[in-house]
Amino acid sequence: MLVEPSTLPTPKSTADIIADTLRNAILQGELQIGQPLKQDKIAAELAVSKIPVREALAQLRKEGLVDIRPNRGAIVSSLSFEEIEEIFEMRLALETVALRKAIPNMTPADIAGAERILLALDHTADIRQWIQLNWEFHQAIYRPSRMFRLLETVTSLNANVTRYVTLSGWWDMDYLTKPQTEHWQILDYAKQGEIDLAINLLEIHLGAPIAHLRKVQSDK
Repeated sequence: MLVEPSTLPTPKSTADIIADTLRNAILQGELQIGQPLKQDKIAAELAVSKIPVREALAQLRKEGLVDIRPNRGAIVSSLSFEEIEEIFEMRLALETVALRKAIPNMTPADIAGAERILLALDHTADIRQWIQLNWEFHQAIYRPSRMFRLLETVTSLNANVTRYVTLSGWWDMDYLTKPQTEHWQILDYAKQGEIDLAINLLEIHLGAPIAHLRKVQSDK
């Protein structure tokens, strides 16, 4: 077989499309924490049956974006300080594994793609765009690991990080200057095949938001 099945694009089901729509609305703050997600209403607005809506809500529950409570239905989940701290810790553990496996498999095309994202990051002053491009960069440097299940988990974790950052507003463009410098250095180490140096810097890079988060929390 010339192409592994896991690398082939999979057509999105109706449930996937609904999940994407609801996920984006949650991440952008259009659907607020605690807001009910009524299957009948969603199905009517999207002109679909309730079955794919139910499947979409189940998927978002797995991602931690939705809570489903007996006799009360689905609501947009909340995130406590302890939960977001745990998510950052999990990202640190998993993403260092992904990068260690990815670097030996990186091609010139992989490096060039990551560089294009960083150039776009260099020239954006929009915090939401920065957050999106930041994640695209991390995806780009982890994808060559071919650890698809791990990357699926990391993607779910990042969705919650994105939501927290977007809604809390505890990042600003001045704060993000240092992480961007680290992005370029991590990529440079990857290009050179310096795996341990890249991993050490990634640990610092992913650990800094945790420290920043704790400081913001203690200043409240």
